[in-house]
Amino acid sequence: MARIEPLKQWPIMMSTWDHGMTANTVGFELLKKGSPALDAVEKGVMEVESDPNVRTVGIGGYPDREGKVTLDACIMDGDGACGAVAFLQGIKNPISVARKVMQDTPHIMLVGNGAKQFALQNGFKEEELLTDASKNDYKEWLKTSNYKPLINIENHDTISTLAIDEKGKMAGACTTSGAAWKMHGRVGDSPIIGAGLFIDGEVGGACATGLGEEVIRTAGSAMVVEMMRNGKTPQEACKAIVQRIIDRQKNPHDVQVGFMAMDMNGQTGAYSVQKGFTYAVKNDTIEELTEARYQIK
Repeated sequence: MARIEPLKQWPIMMSTWDHGMTANTVGFELLKKGSPALDAVEKGVMEVESDPNVRTVGIGGYPDREGKVTLDACIMDGDGACGAVAFLQGIKNPISVARKVMQDTPHIMLVGNGAKQFALQNGFKEEELLTDASKNDYKEWLKTSNYKPLINIENHDTISTLAIDEKGKMAGACTTSGAAWKMHGRVGDSPIIGAGLFIDGEVGGACATGLGEEVIRTAGSAMVVEMMRNGKTPQEACKAIVQRIIDRQKNPHDVQVGFMAMDMNGQTGAYSVQKGFTYAVKNDTIEELTEARYQIK
């Protein structure tokens, strides 16, 4: 397969799933004004978190088995600075709380009540995250209480974003409401640095979507970046870690995981276990939504 030539133009931004187009629109406007990549990825995913019609991120996300919406997020830049929150309730923009953790504490991750307390102390507003639509879906789910992760749920899932600003600096963000009907207290890959997101300013960045447990088992995003360090293109690196996940499965048809990656030249790539994972890319000359290549036909 011929290698894709690197995009040589900054700034650039890429985001997972169809709602990645929205995140890119918001974030790229900031990049064009000279804002740092960290601002672009935060504000881009915040737009998705704040949309109650997106059922897997922020307000409006599907609840857990107890009817509670719990949110996870992380943010990272190319210098290794990072912050995360997990099992956060009542705060619709966990990505901004994660950034506060990164910038204003000596820690990387805060969870549960501690994360909520920190958010409230820093001026975040507590809100009801369970919308009427999610409440009705939860009532329907209670009739059977069956749990099985849904593949490509509503053609979107975790929102993850990578960006390079005009100075050639990279940052990334990842945010989710997690698996619908999960056990209360479950945390997936999205807030875990090295699993849901990883950035290395010398190499590039990667992020994941899909079944978080499988991403965690492989330290997925960190492994994609390490593959890039060792000479693979973003596309090749994503495919290699997807294959690693498939090789561990007894029934790979029941699993969906996708990786998206970008190197420091702005060259992009994505790959998934199964058909259906989409990602959006935007720079000065491109604004497109693409279905990632996939392994299981």
